[in-house]
Amino acid sequence: AGAGGSTVAGRLSEVEKWKVLLIEAGPDEPAGAEIPANLQLYLGSELDWKFETSNEEHACLARDGHCAWPRGRNLGGTTLHHGMAYHRGHPKDYDRWVKEGADGWAWKDVLPYYLKSENNREIKRVGTKYHSVGGPLDVERFPYQPPFAQHILKAAEEVGFGVTEDLVGDKITGFTVAQTISKEGVRTSAVRSYITPVAHRKNLHVAIDAMVTKVNIVDNEATGVHVLMNGETRLIRARREVILSAGTINSPKLLMLSGIGPRDHLKSMKIPVVMNLPGVGENLHNHQSYGLSFTVNEKYYSMLNQNSAEEYLYNQTGPLSSTGLAQVTGLLASNFTDETDPDTQIFFAGYQAICSPKNNIADLTVEDDKMTVMMTSVNVRPMSRGRITLNSNDPLDPPHIWSNDLGTHHDRSVVIQGIRKIQQLSNTQTMKELGLTYVEEHVEQCIDFEYDSDDFWSCIIRWKTRPENHQTGSNKMGPRTNPMAVVSTRLEVHGIKRLRVADASVEPVVVSGNPVASVYMVGERAADFIKQDWGIINL
Repeated sequence: AGAGGSTVAGRLSEVEKWKVLLIEAGPDEPAGAEIPANLQLYLGSELDWKFETSNEEHACLARDGHCAWPRGRNLGGTTLHHGMAYHRGHPKDYDRWVKEGADGWAWKDVLPYYLKSENNREIKRVGTKYHSVGGPLDVERFPYQPPFAQHILKAAEEVGFGVTEDLVGDKITGFTVAQTISKEGVRTSAVRSYITPVAHRKNLHVAIDAMVTKVNIVDNEATGVHVLMNGETRLIRARREVILSAGTINSPKLLMLSGIGPRDHLKSMKIPVVMNLPGVGENLHNHQSYGLSFTVNEKYYSMLNQNSAEEYLYNQTGPLSSTGLAQVTGLLASNFTDETDPDTQIFFAGYQAICSPKNNIADLTVEDDKMTVMMTSVNVRPMSRGRITLNSNDPLDPPHIWSNDLGTHHDRSVVIQGIRKIQQLSNTQTMKELGLTYVEEHVEQCIDFEYDSDDFWSCIIRWKTRPENHQTGSNKMGPRTNPMAVVSTRLEVHGIKRLRVADASVEPVVVSGNPVASVYMVGERAADFIKQDWGIINL
């Protein structure tokens, strides 16, 4: 019930004669989740699947090779927790999709669905060439930006990285205050965008605290799902189709629990093989990153105080109406590519109004009792690929996740080049005037390397990896002739009738930027494919 599932459910409910059931394993959205500054507040709680990777050889070594992968376990999925930045990648990302066998998913094919979903509330500012109005997804900048955000843009200009008005526009590199999926200082999750406005429809039903344990398949045809509710498992039958939108981790898990996946692995888990699809759980990848902390010559103070709370309560403005510096980002090119195909993103964190940043959230640690900012180098076009497998045939067991993050020299080099760009940014006159000071990261295992050498940073990033939450590709789309393809270009599971997947897992290659908008796009296309296949519309 994240970006993909909410979109599909909302759009299918437009057909009055169809009954649509959206099933969510977790609870409803909690009060307070709509406040942008509460970004990351619920991670680690019951609203988080709390996934962890294991057996990593090149990442998260300080945690014994276990990387934390938080994912939303609530209505709306991770759209309740993410940074809300609106980005689509760029045209060459979709050229890669086509090259991987996703015919019909080129930029010219997907752009109409981005436009269909969008309601850009700054259309006069960004123009209509790449943006639109009238869709369910509100897009605009937050009403509040910390003053430090403008210092970042000034520093980017000073060093020659440049500033762009719109990373989704003609200039796809440079730094910007990003547009976000929000409205008037309020987070708009997938449910708030696609379900709440049409909740009055009598044919749309939502089940919460209901965990799907497997797809029911008879004669290679999906006939429903088994759902665990209130301690009992029941079969809910589907008259037309079953659409899995459980995300990059849980969708392949559900397919395997249903007997769809690599034959030998299913047999080892004592699961009857329904369809041998070796690609289920393969092609797993994620944006990879490392963050550098800096102090500013400003005594630490909490952005969450009575004044900011009252300002938000009465007007939905002020620090609580934004994610602090997380709304600032930049896209740049490493020496492996050029500015027409950027592969490096810079994220920022700090100046965020939230409870207990000193202990709860790694991005918002406080150093030397000074205001602290984090600048993060992100490889948005990783070459490393991992996999998801089952730990057992018990649906309550988490899957085994091996991300293989930073598994190639190329991937580590891109992150290191991003670190060099952060160093350039931090050494500008603009930042020097703010007293920006790097907080050195001490890793005992790296002390034998020459300080600040590439080998030094290669060691540091492997021990202190900061994986992003942009997991993709574990049920990739492609033709049936590709043994590693799981779904067709119409998102149908190969060899199984009436079963589709609509989430980030079907994307063969992660987009070069914040990916959530791409998942909404996938959901929009899935809904249209279904309507067309059942004779409701012509495409």
